[in-house]
Amino acid sequence: MHPARRLFVAGAIMSASSWNSMLAAPPPAPVSPAKPNIVVIFCDDLGYTDLGCFGARGWTTPNLDRMAKEGMRFTNFYAAQAVCSASRAGLLTGCYPNRVGITGALMPRSKIGLSASETTIATMLKAQGYVTGMVGKWHLGDAPQFMPWNHGFDDYFGLPYSNDMWTNKPERKDGYPVLKLFRNQEPIDDITTHAKQDQLTTRYTEHAVGFIKAHAKEPFFLYFAHSMPHVPLGVSDKFRGKSQQGMYGDVAMEIDWSVGEVLKTLKECGIDDNTLVVFTSDNGPWLNYGNHAGTCYGLREGKGCSFDGGQKEPCIMRWPGKIPAGSECRQLAATLDLLPTVAALSGAKLPALRIDGVDIAPLLFAKKDACPRRTFLYYYNANDLEAVRRDQWKLVFPHNHRSYVGVKPGKDGKGGPYTKGHATYALYDLAADPGETTDVKDKHPDIVAELEKLAAETREDLGDSLQKKPGTGRRQPGKAAT
Repeated sequence: MHPARRLFVAGAIMSASSWNSMLAAPPPAPVSPAKPNIVVIFCDDLGYTDLGCFGARGWTTPNLDRMAKEGMRFTNFYAAQAVCSASRAGLLTGCYPNRVGITGALMPRSKIGLSASETTIATMLKAQGYVTGMVGKWHLGDAPQFMPWNHGFDDYFGLPYSNDMWTNKPERKDGYPVLKLFRNQEPIDDITTHAKQDQLTTRYTEHAVGFIKAHAKEPFFLYFAHSMPHVPLGVSDKFRGKSQQGMYGDVAMEIDWSVGEVLKTLKECGIDDNTLVVFTSDNGPWLNYGNHAGTCYGLREGKGCSFDGGQKEPCIMRWPGKIPAGSECRQLAATLDLLPTVAALSGAKLPALRIDGVDIAPLLFAKKDACPRRTFLYYYNANDLEAVRRDQWKLVFPHNHRSYVGVKPGKDGKGGPYTKGHATYALYDLAADPGETTDVKDKHPDIVAELEKLAAETREDLGDSLQKKPGTGRRQPGKAAT
């Protein structure tokens, strides 16, 4: 192991006219030849309007708002899929999750996980001499062969899956195993009480800050995947009761504090201007948890749905001197695009296997007329192609889905029921109708024809369970050793 690979032990909106004017301005300074540090902060179940700079009500996020003022807000940014494991697979591999065989939310003792043949951002950057660290929720298989240390991460501190996959009783055959907090390959604590859930954000943050300090003199990649604000909500005494909304607001404020600690550490270490920081989330809010769920005002449905409430996410990217301060990007982009973008910025070689992401660095640097991504595919369940998109046009195919409409949500940590929804064949203009309320297919038959062609090509490649098409471009997940 390289001597630099030491391990660290921690104790702890612009208007349209302004946007057009910025695009017309001279481009920012060219990217430094030094390899940039990369920090990706990834929340769990955060809604599109859960940040102050995206419209939060009842709590404040001053650090994230400042991050937006110093960087770029992406207002048309999508998670790879509207559920935990699939979304994380998409971010780390640059692939639609069904391409790499990961769907849904993997359970403890899962027999599958992310295949060793897949290249993650970590394995890609490690080959470029980066030290790589992961803090927080993994959720891509909990067998040892699937864990972060076998997917390119030198340093790991966190949970193997969601924080609701837990029990405060001894391990038993009919329930979840005791939820373990890992330090690299060793479990160091059992998360068996709400008091321990309350400390997760603080403990994660302390470790993330320590990792940055330990590796400030070398290029590093830090993937910081918060367990919050997934239920059960946990918040430390520092923020309990601080928001007007209640516990969810308190949790959001603590996440904001955590981001502030990361940004402060980058400045203290003198590496702020050579570090790209990305903040976003895995899927939309789990709305049937009521006051313990986030918000996506104006969007349709939430987590577990391919309507935009389930997949459209707040995203902020910051890199002082490179990304124009106080800017907004309205172009389509996705978590799939982080891997190829990081590859372009670091000089890394792209994976040998096919990926679906595109390099969005031209958007970061406000290159005039840049439009690297025009299409997006909405998959859910095992392999259901529920919608396709080109530019602002989204064609939804008939499918059944969970719905939060017309049922009373739960309260104070208890989930309410779902109802059964049925999506009809419809075309939506997301620029004029972000809430997906008005079908305009009869007015735009040419757009429908274009999107049907895109869907047909997609089904040949990735398949579509709704039409019983297997596809030719899907790869198998890893299989747990028996």
